[in-house]
Amino acid sequence: MRRIIIDTNVYVAFKRNVPDVIKVLRGVEYIGINTVVLGELHSGFKGGQKEALNIKELEEFLDTPRVNVIPIDEITAEFYAQVYWNLKRKGSPIPTNDMWIAASSLQHGLALFTLDTHFTVIDGLMLK
Repeated sequence: MRRIIIDTNVYVAFKRNVPDVIKVLRGVEYIGINTVVLGELHSGFKGGQKEALNIKELEEFLDTPRVNVIPIDEITAEFYAQVYWNLKRKGSPIPTNDMWIAASSLQHGLALFTLDTHFTVIDGLMLK
């Protein structure tokens, strides 16, 4: 997998210098991060003692040439609807934000790099 989109927990693990996460991130040519993940990160920063430092470090990460912010748009919404209804039919709900992250991954043909196992229930989703 040379092109990925990352989940919030992967960014957190990266900042904590988790070796397996660092290894994967070093080995890819494209790292996508969507606006839902950015919202989750900023929400976490608000509750902490190092908000300004965390924002600065995130901005530095986003300025890296291999990192690309992926916006949520109308097409993402269509993918979200498909994910939502497939999970509803299966009786396998996952958190709403994670459905948006999965929708972005599917829309852009990127493997999702996450530490959460509940994404395995989403049909067609490539996982790293």
